[in-house]
Amino acid sequence: MRQHPRELAVGLGLHALAAMVGLVAPQLLGQLVEEAGRGVDDITWVALTICSAVVVQSLLIRFATLASLTLGERVLARLREDFVGRVLALPLATVERAGSGDLITRTTRDVDVLARTVQLAVPDALVALATVVLTLGAIALTAPVLVLPCLIAVPVLWLSTRWYLKRARAEYLRANASYAQLTGGLSETVGGARTIDAFGLGGRRSARVNSDIGESFAAEARTLHLRTVYLPIADTGYMLPVVATLLFGGLLHIEGHVSLAAVTAATLYVQQVIGPVDRLLFWMDELQVGGASFARILGVGHASAEVPEAGVPEANGRPSGDQQAASHDMVLKGVRYAYREGHDVLRDLDFVMKSGERLAIVGPSGAGKSTLGRLLAGIHTPDAGTITVGGRSLPSLPQPELRRLVVLVTQEHHVFRGTLRDNLRVACPEADESALKDALRLVDAQEWSGDLGLDTEVGSGAVALTPAQAQQLALARLVLADPSIVILDEATSLLDSGAARHLERALTGVLKGRTVIAIAHRLHTAHDADRVVVMDDGRVTEVGRHEDLVRQGGAYARLWHSWHADTMTPAPPD
Repeated sequence: MRQHPRELAVGLGLHALAAMVGLVAPQLLGQLVEEAGRGVDDITWVALTICSAVVVQSLLIRFATLASLTLGERVLARLREDFVGRVLALPLATVERAGSGDLITRTTRDVDVLARTVQLAVPDALVALATVVLTLGAIALTAPVLVLPCLIAVPVLWLSTRWYLKRARAEYLRANASYAQLTGGLSETVGGARTIDAFGLGGRRSARVNSDIGESFAAEARTLHLRTVYLPIADTGYMLPVVATLLFGGLLHIEGHVSLAAVTAATLYVQQVIGPVDRLLFWMDELQVGGASFARILGVGHASAEVPEAGVPEANGRPSGDQQAASHDMVLKGVRYAYREGHDVLRDLDFVMKSGERLAIVGPSGAGKSTLGRLLAGIHTPDAGTITVGGRSLPSLPQPELRRLVVLVTQEHHVFRGTLRDNLRVACPEADESALKDALRLVDAQEWSGDLGLDTEVGSGAVALTPAQAQQLALARLVLADPSIVILDEATSLLDSGAARHLERALTGVLKGRTVIAIAHRLHTAHDADRVVVMDDGRVTEVGRHEDLVRQGGAYARLWHSWHADTMTPAPPD
């Protein structure tokens, strides 16, 4: 209403004119009934006037509907654009916590429901309300006393509608949440189909889907119960005025207080108002559904609004690596983190990463290495303690600045549907062809990328990259992003050991002068690092240079000797 006042006024004005033209026929019919007792010689002019009114009303409704739908499409387009922007602005931790099913439901079903509400429910409800008001006004002008029978419907409609609205919103929110749970379960089942088949989990997944369907059915049944109680009462409520007007108006006419024309016109007006009231009650239900979907969409907006959007303006051109790395010491003090309350994954972490240092984080599986990497990338926020970069709190950094400062590269990556060039420019939109080819060369991807060409369509439905090629693409993006702090978590896990070591050494030259934190699963990465941090059970147990830790004979030395022995063991003969 604030953004499109002119378009809204035009649509409502046309609908109001159509409603007023629709008031002509009852008046003429009332007069015709009044005159029928005295005899009517010619009703041609009455018939022509009524036909003309119907034609004019039809034209006005046509243009009014067109204006309403056009406005609805504009508003809906704006809502969709804003919603996509809000989704893309969500913190990664929020996306993971919500789950794919919830976001898929919000972006599909909730947006579709809201589209119906914006395009049809809101304008039609406003038109119905305006028609009811104008019709009641016409009754008052015809015979003010005949407005009284219409009031018999007020307590019935008021009480039933209040009962319904008090319960409907919460039930529709529950129903939408059940759809999200069902969608999430189905997407997990489809995505993990091979694992489910390999471990014989089909029965358990079917039970999960059936349980989700049962919850969704129960939620729908609760909303259906509300409608089956409310709508019959409401239908009765708006039929009562027709009966009351006939009885009350007939008694008044017998007593000589009102004319037969007035009673006829008022009864026809009340009969005519049933349609708008019926639409109003129908859309009342749809508005509750749309309101619940709108609340879920606004919830995404509230979540994204919690993330600071104001960043530090970029200077002209991209700063050099040495400039970026300056004053970016990362300090952890008393850091603790838990995915579930009371079950700490990280405990009392205290150490400093110097700007430009190569740090390797090692430890057994489940030690908390990847969780620490996500905290250092700003994806999660510590439950206790602080993480600072250059003296500034990492969680408080604006998202644009944080993403320019720290980049996390994991074994999880995504190839977008588009050209290879577009996939690379995700990291640096202004990169020219020479920079793109250099980035691919530095990650040993020049051979296959040269065969494809930068303008080849890749991704879903196009040329499918192998997992190793997709990982090299992710590392090429890292080169183009040119961050100050790089966190590598199994970033070369899909390459064979020799190729991974060669690539990591190549990246060492590329990332020189930057802080590099490598979560090492292959210990040759730790061997090449400036310092090694050893973790176990969410705590730091050792910190030092590779040679010093090996000499100490502690946990790292045992990991090193075990890994070294495994890698040196010759393969058994065929």
